[in-house]
Amino acid sequence: MSSLIVRTSGLSTTVQDSGRDGQYAIGMPPSGAMDQYSYAVANLLVGNPDGAAVLEATYIGPELEFTDSRSVAVTGADSVVTINGEPAPTWQTLGIKAGDVLAVKAVRAGARPYIAISGGVDVPLYLGSRSTYMLTGIGGFEGRALVDGDRLPLGGAVESPALGTEIPAELIPEFPDATVLRLVVGLCAYRLTERALESFLTTEWKVTKDADRVGYRLRGGSLEFVEREQPFGAGSDQANVVDLGYPVGSVQVPGGDEPIVLLNDAVTGGGYATIGTVISVDRDRMAQARTGSKVQFERVDIDGAVAARSERRARLEKARVAVAGA
Repeated sequence: MSSLIVRTSGLSTTVQDSGRDGQYAIGMPPSGAMDQYSYAVANLLVGNPDGAAVLEATYIGPELEFTDSRSVAVTGADSVVTINGEPAPTWQTLGIKAGDVLAVKAVRAGARPYIAISGGVDVPLYLGSRSTYMLTGIGGFEGRALVDGDRLPLGGAVESPALGTEIPAELIPEFPDATVLRLVVGLCAYRLTERALESFLTTEWKVTKDADRVGYRLRGGSLEFVEREQPFGAGSDQANVVDLGYPVGSVQVPGGDEPIVLLNDAVTGGGYATIGTVISVDRDRMAQARTGSKVQFERVDIDGAVAARSERRARLEKARVAVAGA
């Protein structure tokens, strides 16, 4: 069986696909690629079907040795990429031969590069997905981040786009130092005073070092709650409510300090007040926000969230057409 040899694993590299959807009822988050746009385009560039498994890295990517010829593509964060030590472009179909070494080095902007390989990473399915969920050690490659010396199985050959096929510049995301995240206010927003909600939306928050696939902790302000006698089961802290489900992208405000944006590997429910949800499209942006960078929330309604999703779908279709027509 064809395999991929992990010479060096990078900082935190995992196998991810489009996600383990439909399992929230049993407390299973979706996992999957945090930046779904970059993930999808990477697969387009190597001819993989939608949903094929790729590698997602964080800040520092892996060094990979190939045992046969493949097409590869690196998307996502602006990264330094080399093949056998020679610079190679991102957001483009690249050719690899047996014995070649692809290295994805430190990122220059953004946080997470994606590495797609023709045929996909062929780890076993778990509840319909190959995505890694490290908190419980399931899916992916042995349920964990890659380590030096791992050998990953690859799928069979697929018909890939011509080498050099690239994505038009206008379809490549930018990774600013300050990221705007559109938010649908709701759930437990009633627990904040009007002044606190306004403060939350106008504050420029800083991404702390506690920023991973589970969630991003932010710092930059303090929020006050509407004082009340807590209901039975909610606990004494004014930030607590009776347990409820947490949508992916929902924003907790434990204690009124350091809001937490819950992401792909977060728990699915609990007793902290959640004051809104980052729209699905902008979780791509959140995934590329670096520790020390700034984020600010912009209030939108459901119609705005649906329109943003339609816009991303249109961008992906333009990328698909560009690849097919190359």
